[in-house]
Amino acid sequence: MKADSPSPAGDATPRDPVERAHLKDPGDASHVIHRYPADPAFDGLLQRFWIPVWSVPPGQEAPQRVLQYPVSLVVVSADYARFYGVVSVLSTTTLTGTGWAVGVMCAPAAGFLVAGGPMSDHTDRHVDVAEVLGPAGETLTARVRAAMAPDPHAPAAHAAAMDAFGDALRPLLPVDADGELVNRVVAYVEGDREVLRVAQVCERFGLSERALQRLVHRRLGLTPKWLIQRRRLQEAAERLREGPAGLAGVAASLGYADQAHLTRDFARVTGVPPGQFAARYAAGSSRGARPPVS
Repeated sequence: MKADSPSPAGDATPRDPVERAHLKDPGDASHVIHRYPADPAFDGLLQRFWIPVWSVPPGQEAPQRVLQYPVSLVVVSADYARFYGVVSVLSTTTLTGTGWAVGVMCAPAAGFLVAGGPMSDHTDRHVDVAEVLGPAGETLTARVRAAMAPDPHAPAAHAAAMDAFGDALRPLLPVDADGELVNRVVAYVEGDREVLRVAQVCERFGLSERALQRLVHRRLGLTPKWLIQRRRLQEAAERLREGPAGLAGVAASLGYADQAHLTRDFARVTGVPPGQFAARYAAGSSRGARPPVS
């Protein structure tokens, strides 16, 4: 089952690889995810689209667990249309029956612009798209559903749905100065594993700790410390899924004081100790059921 689709225009643009945030269980063949980058015209506002299409046998469930990135989401399905703030813990969506969704992962700057105010009001919660976008949200929902209804796997349907998102969100451009700054802050934290302390972020951007706290809280609904911890946990999950690795070595490579510290953090957020998490993927690999690219 192919998880990455051709681009709507039929070009050879590579799709996104497996996201380290998605803690997909080994052998889970419940869905396929079509992924597309956002149009460059939306740089700084939108990052990527993902379009899952699923089919789960009657009476069964397929939980999808995600260590979400520090960004908001806009998602339209046949049953709902929602604006999501950042989920500070583990995000779980349980798939049942058959269905589809079209979602856009916003840039860190975008949530404040979509919501029209501080993202701290939306942490760990979602609202109907029309609540934040008004009539444009209603039009977006109708257009996406009309595009996807005939064949949710069709590239033409994906292109039409993404065009609808673009038309709804284009009025938010250009991104403001604080938005550009928070985009750079998040890119720095996510892109440099040597960033282990909030003081490093303050020094890099010439901000006081209080100013950085205010920026991240207003634009993301989080704290700078959370940004660093989330990146480390995503990296830990990625390494634990790749194959045999001593927990002490993983902890040291990610800057944890010791294995116990990694174990506490990982289990608190994911609900599963890292050793048990790694064993689950090792068992899937030995059965030839490693997670497919999605």
